[in-house]
Amino acid sequence: MKHNFGAGPCILPQKVFKQASEAVLDFNGLSILEVSHRHKDFVEVMDEATSLVKKALNVPSGYSIAFIQGGASLGFVVSALNMMRKNKKAGYIDTGTWASKAFKEANSVGLDASILASSKDKNYAYIPTKYNIPSDLDYLHYTSNNTIFGTQFKNTPQTDIPLVCDMSSDIFSKEINVSDFDLIYAGAQKNLGPAGATLYIVKDEVLGASTSDFLPTYLNLKSHVEKDSMLNTPPVFSVYVAMLNLRYLLENGGVKAIEKKNIEKATLLYNEIDTNPLFRCPVNTDDRSNMNITFLLEDDTKKERFDSLWNQAGIVGLKGHRSVGGYRASMYNALELDSVKVLVDIMKELNRTA
Repeated sequence: MKHNFGAGPCILPQKVFKQASEAVLDFNGLSILEVSHRHKDFVEVMDEATSLVKKALNVPSGYSIAFIQGGASLGFVVSALNMMRKNKKAGYIDTGTWASKAFKEANSVGLDASILASSKDKNYAYIPTKYNIPSDLDYLHYTSNNTIFGTQFKNTPQTDIPLVCDMSSDIFSKEINVSDFDLIYAGAQKNLGPAGATLYIVKDEVLGASTSDFLPTYLNLKSHVEKDSMLNTPPVFSVYVAMLNLRYLLENGGVKAIEKKNIEKATLLYNEIDTNPLFRCPVNTDDRSNMNITFLLEDDTKKERFDSLWNQAGIVGLKGHRSVGGYRASMYNALELDSVKVLVDIMKELNRTA
């Protein structure tokens, strides 16, 4: 058995994998990979996926859902262009690699974007809390969870400025108040489904309100919403698996239940890191992510032994990002508590035999 702590493509429930694999061979007589996106069978899939997003997150009226290709990296551009207003100013909170890239893209499309706060001074080991938000901004942007550095916003920034959030790595992992946001975007490949689709949750007031001189049809969220995510051939398989996964989530207690499970998993691992003298977490305690837990060995001479133990146990994806080093345990929704217990037992064993 493999225990997948990888930070990239998501781990999904085995039931979802099985259903998806069956549909590759037979989805009402055709493979899901070849069915027309205009056929009523897939239109029903898209409609259900959209409905399940609204149900899972309690999306209020006045918001629309779109599934679009391109990943969150395209979302950096889409969000900037669609949120641009007459002032052409935006504020960004810089908490890591992806937040920094989003900021750069905003400036590349004609916005006067500024970094209002940054934790770069301590290698992004904390979430900034002290910053001023100018009243003339078109919007404020932040990244809710930082996969590389292992930090996570525990509270939504309080502001009257329109709020935009990249929730790629923690959407559906915890309850949120969608009405706090004008635009949410999230790559599918963490807690939603396989890579290929990006989910957009957009306030209807945003649609068609951009003042950008450059807004191609494909980058205009209004175009996608008006076509029910069928402006062009959508990422059919990604949307289908997302639908299956959302079904599974709601059948098992929904976001509230999975948030409790995620807290339990994170608490177990953080407790071991904090009490085991061989390990430490570089992240400020109050800002630690429940999705991506970064930790370091205090004694590098133990590295070979530790790596051997977790590899023998069937653990994969534990190596830390080069920006931080050490280790990173990514614990998305479908990772079971038993997998975390395997890792914790290995850490305990390393300490016992040190």
